[in-house]
Amino acid sequence: MQADTSTKFWSPPVAALRPYVPGEQPRIPGLIKLNTNENPYPPSARVIAAIQQAASDGLERYPDPESLALRQAVATRHALQPAQVFAGNGSDEVLAHAFCAFFRQPGQALLFPDITYSFYRVYTQLYDIEAEQLPVTEALEVDVDALIARAAQGCAGIVLANPNAPTGIGLPLSTIERLLAACPDRVVLVDEAYVDFGGTSALPLIQRYPNLLVVQTLSKSRSLAGLRVGFACGQAHLIEGLTRVKDSFNSYPIDRLASAGAIASLEDEAWFAQACRDVVEARETLNEQLRALGFEVLPSQANFVFARHPQHDAAQLAAALRERALLVRHFNQPRIAQYLRISIGTRAQCDALVAALTALL
Repeated sequence: MQADTSTKFWSPPVAALRPYVPGEQPRIPGLIKLNTNENPYPPSARVIAAIQQAASDGLERYPDPESLALRQAVATRHALQPAQVFAGNGSDEVLAHAFCAFFRQPGQALLFPDITYSFYRVYTQLYDIEAEQLPVTEALEVDVDALIARAAQGCAGIVLANPNAPTGIGLPLSTIERLLAACPDRVVLVDEAYVDFGGTSALPLIQRYPNLLVVQTLSKSRSLAGLRVGFACGQAHLIEGLTRVKDSFNSYPIDRLASAGAIASLEDEAWFAQACRDVVEARETLNEQLRALGFEVLPSQANFVFARHPQHDAAQLAAALRERALLVRHFNQPRIAQYLRISIGTRAQCDALVAALTALL
């Protein structure tokens, strides 16, 4: 009997959704993954030890619904108070709660660039938020002046990835302050998933701006993509809004193992600093190698590069690389369809990429 594939049971908003499409997670052994911006290095040994210790006792009990120990660890590292920190099951969940908590403003549009993290658009559809995407410049930089001018007319808030994805281009702190001043009555959310690889964090501005929410993740610079821990920082009234949404959705988003591993990672500053240095050095070397092959490479402050070759189609290059067991990310999207986003791997992985591209070109 043929399975019923009817969508008649779906709610209309679900039927209309265009869900986020994550990068390929290969089920074929031997592929070199340079497509989802994971850190190529294993996490701190202290993380593994902490998780093993946490697994030895207490898993029959629910974790702390307030994730207080983890929030304290984040607060300590960033000179904040625990009441100024919210923890969630990866930064994507934190972002989803923020969209629900702050941007459902009737009759007003949420502002963000047209080329940025594509999950933002999905969240606006999921929560029925009016969205207005402002074009980036010809250089694929966020048009801050256009955002400020539009915000002056009223808006539901501003969302900005800094450094931006998938371009890797970052903005200075002074520019973030201009946006905060231009939108004083709505939340300005700064998504700093990649900030540790050369960007400038807006966390020092939290005490001065009640409308600032900064979201970070432990997936990239802490090598904990498999653990799923993210956090937001802002003044206490913003954290309270996030908590209201969280407690209406899932009271226990951070499990005991994730909390233990995240805390251990935040406490191992030496490992963190060295891992970031290794990624940045590999990125700069890859930039030079790609440019030597004729690629145009955007200036990146992230753990990936965004590059195109003026004489070769990006989709064809991505397909040819996959045939050679190398995964990179291609976005079939206007204005960036000829770019490849290449995550920074180990030196050996980057060398394998360059060798494959040299052969192809």
